[in-house]
Amino acid sequence: MRLTTRTRFSLLLTALLTPALGHAGALPPLDADWQLQKEDDNIRIYTTEVKDSDFEAFKAVADLDVSMAELMAVMINPESCLEWVHNCAASEAFGDGNFHDRYAYSVNDMPWPVQDRDYVLRIRTHGDRQSGVVEMDLNAVPGARAEDDDYVRVDKSDTLYRFEPLGPQRTRMTWVQHTEPNGAIPSWLVNSLVIDIPVKSMRSLEKVAHKPRYAGYRLVYNDQGELVNVVKSGHAEGDDD
Repeated sequence: MRLTTRTRFSLLLTALLTPALGHAGALPPLDADWQLQKEDDNIRIYTTEVKDSDFEAFKAVADLDVSMAELMAVMINPESCLEWVHNCAASEAFGDGNFHDRYAYSVNDMPWPVQDRDYVLRIRTHGDRQSGVVEMDLNAVPGARAEDDDYVRVDKSDTLYRFEPLGPQRTRMTWVQHTEPNGAIPSWLVNSLVIDIPVKSMRSLEKVAHKPRYAGYRLVYNDQGELVNVVKSGHAEGDDD
């Protein structure tokens, strides 16, 4: 099937906006002047302008019928990108990171003639027992891994994932992201396409989190009430899952 120019740009943008996870300095705050752009069932999409950038940031808020533990089980799996992120063709952890601070590498498969994109992310995770909130910062760190000539490296992307428990089997996810895409892509086109990408991904995430492989996980906190791990129920903190 022949792809239109707009479709190719849409697929390219999907790759460039693929998540990276804390509070990235380049991101607008959660209480910024966000403008509601779309409401689709349980998902709301907002955008706002970013200083010194032609590209808007987006904030996606979704109330998901999934427990916090199930969602976090997905998030700690370095290969889960393949399950819920559109066009994710490869995903892996690398380096000597830990639960709180680690690195991931991903590749997005792009249709001809667009070259595939890859990105390197630093992922920082923190949470506390009292509020139940867990936050993940994903920030592009392109120099942390050698470039591959087969791909175009995304060098600037900042993302916040915030998870807030609404009940035993319900979680509010807030996803804030701003990306400066590489290449000559008109800003008006990028800003018109960011609305649908988080909607599709969050729908997939809710379905994926219900898979049997992500059942039976629990959050582990230290004596200070800080989140230190996500493990399979019945396993000790240091066990492999």
